[in-house]
Amino acid sequence: MSDRPILVVAAEEGRRETLMAALGTPGQEVVPLPSGKAALEHAGRSPEPLAIIYDGGVVERANLAVLRELRAAFPSRPIIALAIEDSISAAVAAMRSGATDVLPHGAASGELRRSLDSALAKMDGANVERSGRRARGVVTFDSLIGQSPAMKRAVEMARKGAASNVPILIEGESGVGKEMFARAIQQASDRANKPFVAVNCGAIPENLVESILFGHEKGAFTGATERHDGKFVEANGGTLFLDEIGELSLDVQVKLLRAIQEGEVDPVGGRAPVKVDIRLISATNKTLIERVGEGRFREDLLYRLNVFPIRIPPLRERREDILILANHFAQSLAEAEGRPIRPLSAAAADLLVNYDWPGNVRQLENALFRAIILSDGDELQPEDFPQIRNGLGPARLREAGRAASGVAGERAVIEPWDAEGHMRSLAEIEGEVIRLALERYQGHMSEVARRLGIGRSTLYRKVEELGLNSFPRAINGGKS
Repeated sequence: MSDRPILVVAAEEGRRETLMAALGTPGQEVVPLPSGKAALEHAGRSPEPLAIIYDGGVVERANLAVLRELRAAFPSRPIIALAIEDSISAAVAAMRSGATDVLPHGAASGELRRSLDSALAKMDGANVERSGRRARGVVTFDSLIGQSPAMKRAVEMARKGAASNVPILIEGESGVGKEMFARAIQQASDRANKPFVAVNCGAIPENLVESILFGHEKGAFTGATERHDGKFVEANGGTLFLDEIGELSLDVQVKLLRAIQEGEVDPVGGRAPVKVDIRLISATNKTLIERVGEGRFREDLLYRLNVFPIRIPPLRERREDILILANHFAQSLAEAEGRPIRPLSAAAADLLVNYDWPGNVRQLENALFRAIILSDGDELQPEDFPQIRNGLGPARLREAGRAASGVAGERAVIEPWDAEGHMRSLAEIEGEVIRLALERYQGHMSEVARRLGIGRSTLYRKVEELGLNSFPRAINGGKS
């Protein structure tokens, strides 16, 4: 069973008990909560949940707003909504607001369990859990796999940074392993046996950021039914890792700057500051100096954070590491799943090396996980990586035809035949069309949906199924 809880959110105690009974599985923690606000507060003091069951009753604006807040707080977790109103329009409204699936209020326990299991599978729940357990374990510099010069330079910089207590800023695209680097730095420092507290600043609702980071006193605001220490106090004596730090609002940046300068935090509703001793490691997938120029990030805070910068290169800049990582994942994931270890065929190896990996190491690991589940042969073949194979044609086009007309060239590359001369499936061709449209319109989801003649919700679903969430605007929710 997972060591993460399932949150059951329902206003009525009887409904909470009914849903908990329906989900009852030995060894699986299920936490009942009376409201969406309580679930969000729970996020500030507990591990990220495995999933959320939200019994919102009638589909109305207030409940849809709760769904949006839950989705913002838990972007990668399944949210199953139950609604009294059994209609297509209600289901669409709930899914557009963040629900992974929508069930009728009186759904049988088996239906609820099947929906949850399906959602976890679709969102790579098993793989995420495995990665989470590894991340929470001991990570050393030996755990950072790669022999390329670029990777070796990054590791060497991290080793030097670990020897001091200086603030470190880790820069790199999503999926390159910034938290793994942070944990390795912690393990090699004199704080190795102290707390390591990780916070994803981009996943916290703006109205809860200050409370989650700095804490609050009981009664400090509506819903503050008990005192909460905050992440700074939790990390006292150890390391605080602030991921996606560029997403913090300017108001919170001011308070963060003071906490770093003074070594103390001001809890919401508190009467006196609280002293803290932390080693700060922050990370960003954005260029913070550009955000300073845009007026979205404080220059004085950047100087405080950027004392010792470390850049982790994306996989496309260290292609010699791709097969090393792929073989490592093929073995470790097969062992974890109790499946035979299948080596990569020459054709599959060529496929992986030539792909650009916009999602970097995280995407590569997920691709290997899917391949291990799909494969029935003695070796992993290109057909075991359908999403990667779908995306490789446009990737090669970008390399071969940069000087040519972008749109005309992309249209010419969609090939209806596979390497053996057989007709490719519509699903494969559709995947390439969607990828090209995302690139052509720079991830503007409304424009892409309009040009393709499909609804936004349909586009979101297809983007997720095709593994195209790494496009810059698509990863931010596709706001246009």
